Amino acid sequence: MAELLVQFPRAGTIEWIGVRPVRRQPMRILQEVEIKDFGLVGDHRTKAGKRAVTLIQAEHLPVIASLVGRGEIDPALLRRNVVVSGINLLGLKDRTFKLGTATLQGKGLCAPCSRMEDEFGIGGYNAMRGHGGIIATVIEEGAIRLGDKLEFIA
Repeated sequence: MAELLVQFPRAGTIEWIGVRPVRRQPMRILQEVEIKDFGLVGDHRTKAGKRAVTLIQAEHLPVIASLVGRGEIDPALLRRNVVVSGINLLGLKDRTFKLGTATLQGKGLCAPCSRMEDEFGIGGYNAMRGHGGIIATVIEEGAIRLGDKLEFIA
């Protein structure tokens, strides 16, 4: 089983990047950004921690849209920093990975917040459950840009 847990069919690709300069305010969409020990430069976080970077799978966006009765979902509404396609983010819990030139470690699931009810109406919170992505700490600072790879390290 241990061998299976460290095998991924391919790297992921960064599809979208956003920061929240101020809590509870709209996201700012970026093409590239530096990642420091506290998270993405320009995000409201200023202290290093297990929730420095939030990531969500692009493949889950249509699922969430379907569950809330919409044709599509703007990633900014989900309040995650990075949307990645092509790799199962849940497999990166407790694992180290490269995101652009930064090195991160997956720390756990990124649970939805009550804001999902505001964004999507009644049931928005439950629509996000199991599809919220992961949180990660920063092991090594670096930079990311659209199209960069997410590669499993260990």
